[in-house]
Amino acid sequence: MTTPQNHSFTTQIVHADRLGGAEHGAIHKPIHTSVQYGYEKVEDLIAVFQGTAKGGFNYARQGTPTTAALEAKITQMERGHGSIVFSTGMAGICAVFLTLLKAGDHLVASQFVFGNTNSVFGTLADLGIEVTTVDVTDAANVAAALRPNTRMVFVETIANPGTQIPDLEGIGALCKAHGALYVVDNTVASPYLFRAATVGAGLVVNSLTKSIGGQGDALGGAITDTGLYDWSGYPNIFAAYRKGDAKGWGLQQLRKKGLRDMGGTLSSHAAHQLALGAETLSLRMDRTSATALALAQRLEAHPAVSRVLYPMLPSHPQHAFARKHLKAGSWLLSFELRNPDQCLAVCNRLQLPIKATGLADTRTLIIPVAHTIFWEAGPAVRATMGIADSMIRLSVGLEEAEDLLADFEQALAGA
Repeated sequence: MTTPQNHSFTTQIVHADRLGGAEHGAIHKPIHTSVQYGYEKVEDLIAVFQGTAKGGFNYARQGTPTTAALEAKITQMERGHGSIVFSTGMAGICAVFLTLLKAGDHLVASQFVFGNTNSVFGTLADLGIEVTTVDVTDAANVAAALRPNTRMVFVETIANPGTQIPDLEGIGALCKAHGALYVVDNTVASPYLFRAATVGAGLVVNSLTKSIGGQGDALGGAITDTGLYDWSGYPNIFAAYRKGDAKGWGLQQLRKKGLRDMGGTLSSHAAHQLALGAETLSLRMDRTSATALALAQRLEAHPAVSRVLYPMLPSHPQHAFARKHLKAGSWLLSFELRNPDQCLAVCNRLQLPIKATGLADTRTLIIPVAHTIFWEAGPAVRATMGIADSMIRLSVGLEEAEDLLADFEQALAGA
């Protein structure tokens, strides 16, 4: 039995395990800790290895019944064709790049990306994969960067930390016309606020650690195939995987090469924690988005603040994109001070936000961007990403909005 698709987002997710066939009437899928999976007949084991037996398991590096249940839940959220979960979001991103691209290929990517993703671009270049980063808020920049050997276009729905929003729809149309694989990192928005399939994405990335898990207690990542991309025309699928329905070729290569061979496996314990967190995704996103908007409005009106970056503010450069595509603005907010010398002092005067890296915890997190997560990138790269020396990033949590607003008032009083 499966959850009826006409039910709302949260109703489907909270009943997914029970209606998906949890053993003994349980309402949650169990945690399967076994590494090996045995069979009465060796022919059955052979069938699992050769792919003729669907849904079987042989060795936990390629997945367990617990990770499979989480994959089904993510696929349901994205309304996709299938998903693969990884030990971290970065493991998933690296699997996409390293298993689907090869030397001589060209990748067009947003210049506004997570710092570690930007670091991976350097690794790809060392491996002979050309990378061109552009301002994706205008699809014309992507169009100008496309080449005959462009295999993939990569963007973030809401960029971290600058909150830039790509021309998601325009880029999707370009990818379809060019035959390029459109990969959207939807970590900040989550499938609750935005589904990347609506703009033509072929693959969707989610760092499960963030919005979907939401508790700051488990690492994880996921890649979802939306079912929109025609893998039969993708030149980098290995001959051994060009069998059966072409809709499954991409995920099969990712699972075999990116998960089995590279070993970025999510543990069953972490998968269970993330699956539990997913049940409250919509409640958390609604609450944190509302608080983030209230805080963004208060900060924008404060004389000590020079700029606030939040998609649902009318002053945001891509506000029209945000209103068109997003249900709400998410928990990510960045701002800059008129006096850059006060950046660290303001962070230290705040009592509620925790001075820590990470995103989408239940508690508000704060970090000075240029001094920490983008320090290694250097001033030139930070400038192209729109990261000022005084930029402060917030991941807004579940605290009462009034408490956060009061805390920021006192912290900014001396700035």
